[in-house]
Amino acid sequence: MAMSKQQRAAVAAILVAGLLGGAAILFTGKGGGSEAGHEHGEHAEKGEHADHGDGHAHDQPASSPASAPAAAAAPAQAADQPHVIRLTPDQVQQAGIGIATAGPAPLRGSVDFPGEIRFNDDRTAHVVPRVAGVAQAVPANLGEQVARGQVLAVIASTALAEQRSELLTAQRREALARATYAREKTLWQEKISAEQDYQQARTALEEAQIAVQNARQKLVAIGASESAGKDRIDGKGGSLNHFALRAPFDGIIVEKHLSLGEAVKEDASVFTISDLSSVWAEFVVSARDLDQVRVGETVRIRSTASDTQAEGKVSYVGALLGEQTRTAKARVTLSNPGMAWRPGLFVTVSVLGAATQVPVTVEADAVQQVDGRSAVFVAVPGGFAVQPVKTGRSGGKLVEITEGLQAGARYAAANSFILKSELGKASAGHEH
Repeated sequence: MAMSKQQRAAVAAILVAGLLGGAAILFTGKGGGSEAGHEHGEHAEKGEHADHGDGHAHDQPASSPASAPAAAAAPAQAADQPHVIRLTPDQVQQAGIGIATAGPAPLRGSVDFPGEIRFNDDRTAHVVPRVAGVAQAVPANLGEQVARGQVLAVIASTALAEQRSELLTAQRREALARATYAREKTLWQEKISAEQDYQQARTALEEAQIAVQNARQKLVAIGASESAGKDRIDGKGGSLNHFALRAPFDGIIVEKHLSLGEAVKEDASVFTISDLSSVWAEFVVSARDLDQVRVGETVRIRSTASDTQAEGKVSYVGALLGEQTRTAKARVTLSNPGMAWRPGLFVTVSVLGAATQVPVTVEADAVQQVDGRSAVFVAVPGGFAVQPVKTGRSGGKLVEITEGLQAGARYAAANSFILKSELGKASAGHEH
């Protein structure tokens, strides 16, 4: 049957609407699919109520199974489509994006505290000369590694000269008293002299020995040698008034307050030496957290400036709370063989609790903040999709996922920040 002009126009409109509906299903973006579906719905509605010129609306074939369901499904699919970052396997490999599988793992909860690396006071010494004088030589330099007994400086001291002179005098008196005692003893044994003379000689010898011992202890108390010749360094020293200031143990000179020709007092701190093979990580604990921080608890130390990590145990928790801060000091003793932990470095001290098995965990570096929410980039055919998640307990390298991800899901673990950057670029381009 021949169709009128109005009927041919209605059929053409229905065919155009069907084509637009099919195109909308192929869209993967939010905006394109939604608009195409909306346009298709408008054309379908016109097709259902097309006016043929006779004043009556007639149902058209295009409004049945082919176009109407597709037009209804297109907006829903576009709205549910996640953000997908398209990457080829070669691009993933070049970017260094590592892929891991979410799954169960034992997780240890932790409580984090800000802390700081400090000198180990048990292995730090403030070196004082213990005699007043003038610096004659200062061979030690700031930052130098020194060994125990190494000469740090040579100081000329009149007080030291007097003490050494006292020792020399006492030693000579002892020698003379010893000779007198030997002579008197022989004369008494041969009955030539009286016993009284022998007893007096013996008493004089004992007094001389006490004087020598007293003078020697005075030198030991200040760390000076009995012989001035032992205080020579680089051809300098050797006089009675020269005193060699030596390192008390192996360590690094971290402070130096002495220069050549400078006058110093006996209690002046001229060097600070610290053995940095062992340091302290100090942190403060509030009263409500004291039950979780006890001596012997395992802790994880993380540097805020690098990826350096170490584990140790709490070695000290203060018994008193500060009057102003109402906190207690705590510290962890760390071995530092590679000098990775330098005093003054800010760290995060995580006191670990008991291990608990959790059903779903991912690596901590995999969790990114997208639009103010935690998200993980899940591997999908052709790239990665943004999957919002809810996180639970953290165990340092692993994070518990309570919602949004199932065990067995493959996700971007290493360098996931690259995907976040690409997502930001895509969003900026879409807005533009």
